Amino acid sequence: MNAPNEVLESDDEMEDAAASRASASEASSEGDNDNDVDTGTNRGTDIPRSPRVERSWRFSLISVFMVLGWAVLVTRLIQLQGAQRQLMNDRVTRQSIFSELIPARPGEILDRNGQVLAMTIPCDSFFAVPEEIEDPWGFAWQVGPILNLNTDELYHRIADNADKRFVWIQRRISDKKVSAIRSLNLPKEAWGLRREYQRQYPQGGYASHVLGIRNIDNIGQGGLEQSLHDVIRGADGNRVMTRDARGKVMEVAAERSEPPTHGQTVISTIDLLTQIETERQLDLLVEKWQPVGACAIVMEPHSGEILAMASRPAFCPDALLNVPDAAWKNLSVSAVFEPGSTFKPFIVGWAIQHNVLAFDEMIDCNFGVYRMGPRVLHDHHSYGALSVEDVLVKSSNIGMAKIGERIGLESLYEATRAFGFGRRTGVELPGELSGLLRPASKWDVYSIGSIPMGQELAVTPLQLITAHAALANGGRLIRPRLLKRAKSSGTNTVSDQQIVEPGADVQSVVLDADIAEWLVREPMKQVVERGTGKSARIPGMSMFGKTGTAQKLDLLTGTYSDTAWVVSFVCGAPAEHPEVLVLVMVDEPTAPGIHYGGTVSAPTASRILQFAETRVHSLAISRSGSDDQSSGISEFRR
Repeated sequence: MNAPNEVLESDDEMEDAAASRASASEASSEGDNDNDVDTGTNRGTDIPRSPRVERSWRFSLISVFMVLGWAVLVTRLIQLQGAQRQLMNDRVTRQSIFSELIPARPGEILDRNGQVLAMTIPCDSFFAVPEEIEDPWGFAWQVGPILNLNTDELYHRIADNADKRFVWIQRRISDKKVSAIRSLNLPKEAWGLRREYQRQYPQGGYASHVLGIRNIDNIGQGGLEQSLHDVIRGADGNRVMTRDARGKVMEVAAERSEPPTHGQTVISTIDLLTQIETERQLDLLVEKWQPVGACAIVMEPHSGEILAMASRPAFCPDALLNVPDAAWKNLSVSAVFEPGSTFKPFIVGWAIQHNVLAFDEMIDCNFGVYRMGPRVLHDHHSYGALSVEDVLVKSSNIGMAKIGERIGLESLYEATRAFGFGRRTGVELPGELSGLLRPASKWDVYSIGSIPMGQELAVTPLQLITAHAALANGGRLIRPRLLKRAKSSGTNTVSDQQIVEPGADVQSVVLDADIAEWLVREPMKQVVERGTGKSARIPGMSMFGKTGTAQKLDLLTGTYSDTAWVVSFVCGAPAEHPEVLVLVMVDEPTAPGIHYGGTVSAPTASRILQFAETRVHSLAISRSGSDDQSSGISEFRR
């Protein structure tokens, strides 16, 4: 107990004492909860913690964190505005600025009269934005039936590319399909249409090997489409645009955009009507003789312009499913065969040119049997002495072998090269072969008899008709061409700047004009009148020609086959001043019958020639006029 006279504490001291007792009580309670044993002495000696100190400590901690946060933020801003400024700008540019391809329009291909052979039309291609498609299955279910696509496959194509913003669904769709898709009211951000160009061939399959095709990516494949791809295709442009965060276009940067350079127009030397008739006659031949392959070429000899070129089997550019591999091959430039008797006029002309043979000379053909070193040659008939003309008319192998002996191996090789064999003609077509001509060092005693007969070498049909054009052209060998000069195109639908110009003429003189004219007007004319080409004769037409029948090499035995033949016939008209040449080559006819050039190829070639000559007169295609004498280019006279 306290003494009565004890001095009472002040109010402030009493409040402090109460607070101390409360703190001690709380400490005791916490100690109890922690199972700690506190003594009365400890409770009496606890030092209380001031609330002001607690608040000061918390404020300091928060202040430190705020300063550190601001320091990090400032450092990052300095980094972005300094070291990484360009990087960030580039990233923003990539996200907001993009370019869109503007496809170039491929140029047209026309025939020599302006008829369209290949053209380009605009069309729409349909694409999807998978990233924006919320319901891929529903999208596929709506779009698939319209585009004739498998719904499951379309769904997987969208789902598998869910993180992409562009996937082609179907390219070059019809206007009807475009209207049907628009009517679906699909989310605008989930799909789109892109304008492209589609190649069309209004004439169907005619001249398909000359034209070739363009695939879905506008790449030329085969024919003029491939060889002139760069000028026909043109150069694509691009449109630079700015978009917002949602991907919507805000503006077009015209100063940074580039317009496309559209493709140039190609005016070919093909005459569409002659091409149609040539293919019709070739189809009749194929139907009758059932060959492995066949081809036909129509050429204007003074310019080398090709009026028609056809090959069988063929394809149609509008129906490319299940096309056999053989149909892609243009036999006119890729078939290689021994020319046989069609080669003989070149050797006779060369012999006369080099004064080892005379026009009116007689040659002893030994009644059909002639030993030439270790080799014995035979003729189909037992001929005695024949004139040079009749050696060609009757196609005597023995007579040609004796002429070859006079010329000699070295000059024979020179003659073969001079007429263009063993090298490409340079026509504007891909896939042209050079034929087969062994080096003169590999020729032997057999070659001196075989080469004049058209054996031991292989040629392409285009090489052969080009060489015969030299005979019809006064001895001048001219490069064949499929491109017509713009000034003589016969059409004013395009400007000269938009037209592809052909390359320079390549020509050489291989025979004197009088020798070449004699060959055409005398022996080759008589071949049709009374020789091996009688089946090609057309009453009232002055024509010349030469047949060719060659055995094919049997790859299994390494010898000539007795059943497989390549037969050909080359002819022209009129004999006095040739305006057109025709060659028909037939590879291995299989139908029953006599398989000679005069029986299989000649009738078809003469019918094509008859049409072509009439067509040449109707078009008034002149011989080399005074204006074109140096270039050898025929012009249309309207």
